[in-house]
Amino acid sequence: MTSISATTPLDSVDPPDTAAPMKRGRARRALASQPKTPLPDLTEKVSFDSHEPIGKQIFRALRQAIFAGEMAPGTPLSEKEVSEMFNVSRQPVREAFIKLVEAGVLQVLPQRGTFVKKISPRQVREGRFIREAIETAVARKAAAAITEAQLDELAANLREQKAAAKANDIAAFLALDEQFHFLIAQSIDCVAAWNTIQDIKAQMDRVRYLSLPDVSPLDLLIRQHARIVSALKAHDPSLAEEAMRAHLREILISLHPIAERNPDWFEADEPERVPLAT
Repeated sequence: MTSISATTPLDSVDPPDTAAPMKRGRARRALASQPKTPLPDLTEKVSFDSHEPIGKQIFRALRQAIFAGEMAPGTPLSEKEVSEMFNVSRQPVREAFIKLVEAGVLQVLPQRGTFVKKISPRQVREGRFIREAIETAVARKAAAAITEAQLDELAANLREQKAAAKANDIAAFLALDEQFHFLIAQSIDCVAAWNTIQDIKAQMDRVRYLSLPDVSPLDLLIRQHARIVSALKAHDPSLAEEAMRAHLREILISLHPIAERNPDWFEADEPERVPLAT
């Protein structure tokens, strides 16, 4: 198995190969003949004045572009092209690529390069299962500890969600959705819980972008959020846990129709031996 390190260019990961050189050459020529998809301009997503490491900013910019569908599955990425886009050395780009591979949204194909990966339905279900375990525990704890000031923050967030939905601003709604879940984790001083699931929910986030607003109407998601806030306001741990679980299982309803509508974006499904939604 080939190991990938921060000093190994992902563009050139070549494990020992005994295949015929002519076959590899034909594959490379076939790939080169395909029309190249231009990358979106992400330069505004990175600030050299920020105290945050540039590699982390590049990782987040690329991840968000993949989540939002700006780079479809199969889109090739090269360290050279991305480093030139951001006017940086290859090292921070390489670090970002490694993290994206670990998150399951990029794949390295030997002899070919690095590409945006298709969505794995199984990984979506697995990510949701882990996220549900963490966030239902957070919601239960928050119901006992949340303050009036923190409830006011959640209520303000809900109002902004409604405004974004009315304006059909999907990007704004999703940002507010992220903040909503972050605020609940923050209410129990456990932001680490939210940080932990960021990569775990990578495949879920890609499906969310594809599902809105047709398959998962914004009004439905807002009602689910409102139910969570009501349970927190009532300081009812069981109800808060139930409301959070029902909300996070919404993706199980939308996953199949979204995959049917966008077959080129999904890998073939591999059902788990033990159903994770029970």
